[in-house]
Amino acid sequence: MTEPLLRLSGLTKAYPGVVANKDVSFDIGRGEVHALLGENGAGKSTLVKTIYGLVKPDAGTMTLEGQPFQPAEPRAARASGIAMVFQHFSLFDAMNVAENIALGMENPPPQAEIAAKVRSVSDQYGLPLDPTRIVGELSAGERQRVEIIRCLLQDPKLLIMDEPTSVLTPQEVDILFETLRKLSAEGTAILYISHKLEEIRALCENATVLRLGEVVGDCDPRETSARDMAELMVGTVLHVPERAEKPAGEVVLSLNGLSAKAPHRFGTPLRNITVEVRTGEVLGIGGVAGNGQDELVAALSGEMKTGRDMVQFKGNGIGQTHPNARRKIGLLAAPEERMGHAAAPDMSLTENAILTAATRKELTSRGFVHWGKARGFAKEVIAKFDVRTPGPQNAARSLSGGNLQKFVIGREIMQAPEVLVVNQPTWGVDASAAAAIRQALLDLAATGTAVIVISQDLDELMEISDRFAALNEGRLSSPRPAQGLTVDEIGLMLGGAHDMEVAHDHA
Repeated sequence: MTEPLLRLSGLTKAYPGVVANKDVSFDIGRGEVHALLGENGAGKSTLVKTIYGLVKPDAGTMTLEGQPFQPAEPRAARASGIAMVFQHFSLFDAMNVAENIALGMENPPPQAEIAAKVRSVSDQYGLPLDPTRIVGELSAGERQRVEIIRCLLQDPKLLIMDEPTSVLTPQEVDILFETLRKLSAEGTAILYISHKLEEIRALCENATVLRLGEVVGDCDPRETSARDMAELMVGTVLHVPERAEKPAGEVVLSLNGLSAKAPHRFGTPLRNITVEVRTGEVLGIGGVAGNGQDELVAALSGEMKTGRDMVQFKGNGIGQTHPNARRKIGLLAAPEERMGHAAAPDMSLTENAILTAATRKELTSRGFVHWGKARGFAKEVIAKFDVRTPGPQNAARSLSGGNLQKFVIGREIMQAPEVLVVNQPTWGVDASAAAAIRQALLDLAATGTAVIVISQDLDELMEISDRFAALNEGRLSSPRPAQGLTVDEIGLMLGGAHDMEVAHDHA
């Protein structure tokens, strides 16, 4: 047998109150596409940070090409041939592509030379990218290409990818997979982290599964069903969300020619959005990242003011009211960016519960906080939504991304809203937690709440939506019944064929 590229032996890392990794051992071969699977909080992030030099293990060893490997920092890992594309991009919007790539180099050459290298690698691996483009003007998929090309310029032996397709269109996913297969054929190993198990099955040849920090199994994804992998991750039988049939209710929220300027240079203006949402229905809104999703949520939540009657709640114009006033009447929203927008990183979960639930859960009185009541509410959210944390006193930043997402969504659902707007409700969340969140949204709709789900996950939208609409360059298509929509029709709607008859003719 040939020697593996990277061997992990007994890696262990503990933090106060939790063992993140416990005796983790497995090999990654040269040119192998290896999946790392596990629930949120299973220890995946700690493990890859150890490989990349961001975390020092308490015990265990690593060998790279047969030699001891213990990088003291990411710079040392990169020098050894380890590259990583993080889930959250680290790019400067106001700088161009070549300038951003230069920032990741130890001794960057002149800009013209970097631009030439970017064009060369771009052509070689099928990643279309103009080095002179300003990053703030790029789509999410193009931004990811910047990160990948920055890594490829290091000529890596191992490329680590963390949730690489969470913000990509199906077409961009195809381009990414072609690139990764080409890299693999050339001998570059890839450690691939994703909650999208069908993608794992299409791309990866081996998978290691973590649960509560330990390796609980491995498999060949090409020969293992997505359901079997999910159940190995969670250790229990996975339940598919169930929806209750219900008649259409009364109009509770209506948007009437909603238009708004882009809030900043790299934002998207909203253009004449008109739609009605009824009690008890789930309206799914799909779209490629950067087509006005954040702006629409801001206009609905009250963070961005609009014309008074452009947003109407039960017939009353609320376009000029602020977020707390909207929360009081029952219009709640959960934005996409959980850390820093949906939650304050350094505040406790109890304090984060107060931030949005103070009025509806009566957590304050005459300017004073009812701390016992607030802690009780935070504990309820933690228990009901299976948030993995020692307790409500823990800071939001101490939670894994998926667990913080469960807390944020649960915090809003448990306030019994009349309208709930959620943007990317299961982004970065494992299969079990995603199913639980989707079921909670369906259960909420069954009680009569109008739910607007904005998501880039089309499978998710088709699973839970009563009606589907597409957002493209700030315009919203006419909603259509989700049941029976074809992939071609959805693709046309996402691409801007907003008129139903036009979509039908093209399909």
